[in-house]
Amino acid sequence: MSAPSSPSAPSTTADTPPDSPHPARLGSALLVIVTAYMMVGVDSTVVNVALPDIQRGLGFSRTGLSWVLNAYTLAFGGLLLLGGRVGDVVGRRRTLGAGALLFALSSLLGGVAAEGGWLLAARALQGVGAALIAPSTLALITTNFPQGPRRHRALSVYSSMAGIGGSAGLVLGGMLTSWASWRWALLINVPIGIALFVALPRFVAETPRHAGRFDVAGALTGTAGMTSLVYAFIRVSEEGWTDTQSLLGFGCAVALLFGFALIESRAGQPIMPLGLFGDRDRAGGYLTIMLLPAGMFGAFYFLTLICQQVLEYSPLRAGFAFLPMTLAMFTMVRLLPRLLARLGAKPLLLTGITLLVVAGGWLWRLRPGDGYVTGLLGPLLLLGVGVGLSFMPLNATILARIEPREAGAASGLLQTLQWLGGTLGLAVLVTVYGTVTRHASGTPAEILTHGASRAFGIGSLVAVAALLVAGFVITGPRRHGA
Repeated sequence: MSAPSSPSAPSTTADTPPDSPHPARLGSALLVIVTAYMMVGVDSTVVNVALPDIQRGLGFSRTGLSWVLNAYTLAFGGLLLLGGRVGDVVGRRRTLGAGALLFALSSLLGGVAAEGGWLLAARALQGVGAALIAPSTLALITTNFPQGPRRHRALSVYSSMAGIGGSAGLVLGGMLTSWASWRWALLINVPIGIALFVALPRFVAETPRHAGRFDVAGALTGTAGMTSLVYAFIRVSEEGWTDTQSLLGFGCAVALLFGFALIESRAGQPIMPLGLFGDRDRAGGYLTIMLLPAGMFGAFYFLTLICQQVLEYSPLRAGFAFLPMTLAMFTMVRLLPRLLARLGAKPLLLTGITLLVVAGGWLWRLRPGDGYVTGLLGPLLLLGVGVGLSFMPLNATILARIEPREAGAASGLLQTLQWLGGTLGLAVLVTVYGTVTRHASGTPAEILTHGASRAFGIGSLVAVAALLVAGFVITGPRRHGA
């Protein structure tokens, strides 16, 4: 499940909305745009609850199953900045329409997948579609809604969609998997994507195009490097640290990521402007926002498996099991603007991360006999409050004192690091799980709980690292304002 973050800002602010648009047309435009954004948010979690059924249906191992999530998040996070540049050059509405159509097609391919490799390829294509959709949605609001109350209301609705989508995805995934099949967790996107493609030119005005170049080499080397690194970690979880393919994967990852850094330092229009790391607070914020999901994505992955394979919940009940966390998160998000103005970003950030550390430590003590109330409810509430307190102050820290011309790149990089951090963190925690359980004995529930508890412990240590960065690297003024 993705944590709430500021949506990617448009990379240009010069575009102007149409003059005096009809309110009914504005309502239709907002419905189309937020539906596209919510589709991406739902898909980030809708498959989670279906994972045990996918594992049984297509024969994934417990460690290999993580690729069902990683294939999507790697393509999405790795190509997000390139998707934003495509929107600048060819038009945001056209880019969003192409992304929605690709998302629908890849969802269809995934829904009818007959074997694991087929499903993973479809999930990667979904990530490409999401990378075209997400950066264009906010720009289309700024160009379709006039400045003032109408735009403010539209932005308020839009900003709530990511969290609502992620939470709804857990429940929707449980409903579809319980009442029909895990395949409908993917097939549900087909009619929605096609409807968006048809509705966009009718209700949403196109943005002006801007000259620019695509940093394809940077996007490909960065995404390939992260993919190689994730592959190497997951391979280690199955074969051990002396495996030749694992070592080769780590070597390729180092070479590709070094090449990516070299390309970005020399590119005229880099996909990741390295100058954004020049500010100490912003650099610390970027590192923190990469570390936090690194511990959280793995926690959600293993909690889903524990709910269904240890507590023996149905997919629907497992989806509802996450609702206390969601409610706690939404409560904090609603309170945060006032708290942020009164206390400043850093105290809230440190409090939120501390709660995440405690939640991970609590889950580290999980045992097979623990029930939902005694073993999971407390950590889920702490996760909800911790996430709610952490991410908005991080956004405020990263985007403070940013030049307007760099706002789009800074916000896009924020989302990219968040997704890639979560993907890499999941791979590391799966590696911990595989290493711990490779020669373990006991019932399947005992083995799963034992390995997952160790993974939760490592996730807690990752949160400790984030706490140290936030405490000693980020200096920030006491009050950023809401």
